[in-house]
Amino acid sequence: MAISILIILVVLYLTIGAVFYFFQHLLFFRPELLTEHFKYQYPFPFEELDFEMEDGGHINAIYFKVPNSRGVIYYLKGNSRSIKGWGKFAKDFVSNGYDFFMMDYRGFGKSRGKRTQTKLFDDAQYLYKWLKERYPENKITVFGRSLGSGIAARVASWNHPRMLILDSPYFSFYYNTRRYLFFLPLKWLIRYDLRTDLYLKAANGPVHIIHGTHDRLIPFNQSEALKNLFPEKIKLHPVEEGHHNDLPNFPEFFELLYDILYVAPDEVKSNSL
Repeated sequence: MAISILIILVVLYLTIGAVFYFFQHLLFFRPELLTEHFKYQYPFPFEELDFEMEDGGHINAIYFKVPNSRGVIYYLKGNSRSIKGWGKFAKDFVSNGYDFFMMDYRGFGKSRGKRTQTKLFDDAQYLYKWLKERYPENKITVFGRSLGSGIAARVASWNHPRMLILDSPYFSFYYNTRRYLFFLPLKWLIRYDLRTDLYLKAANGPVHIIHGTHDRLIPFNQSEALKNLFPEKIKLHPVEEGHHNDLPNFPEFFELLYDILYVAPDEVKSNSL
């Protein structure tokens, strides 16, 4: 009987590991698919752009421009839906005098192609280079939200943007996943480790982190850990009582954005830690 129970437990454990390995994309990504004929609608003028990648992948993006812009925000979004809904965040930046650029990852919206961690990085870097042809780097601000924070940190480690802003970032994707699947050998199973902690070491320019103190999906202490790794480089801005998806409900969030975007990055004064 004991041997039978042990065999069942071993088989169950191996099954859970196999399911996670082969279907982890269903856990990590919740895309919204759009037809190529779908028409985006936003209250500000914008341009829809398409990029054909060397491996056959296709990246769809939206680009907002304002007169006499102060620069451009390169916004790397979270893991859900598509730029159909995420595009609404453009207003937070165009209203502050910035152009705004956002893409959909492969398999999201109108973007197509096989998605891997390497391709996420390569696509993000390719579009950064496209922006660099249109703006000096001291006019490019890389902004990463949730899932996009690790990708944004990677891009900042390869380039010299004006600054990097991370909204509710994780210490690493592996670190955050381990909170839920600690019983699995994730180092051998996970295909998206997204080591924000390592990328920030090589990130060029100032880094600002905005994080809700009551975030349960990605706890605030992960941003504290990043801050403690690089205290000379990172300014951490807590939003008291903020959760993962409600920061825009807090006036402090927009006050922080204003301070960060309008003041020289090394002169920001707020409730930073």
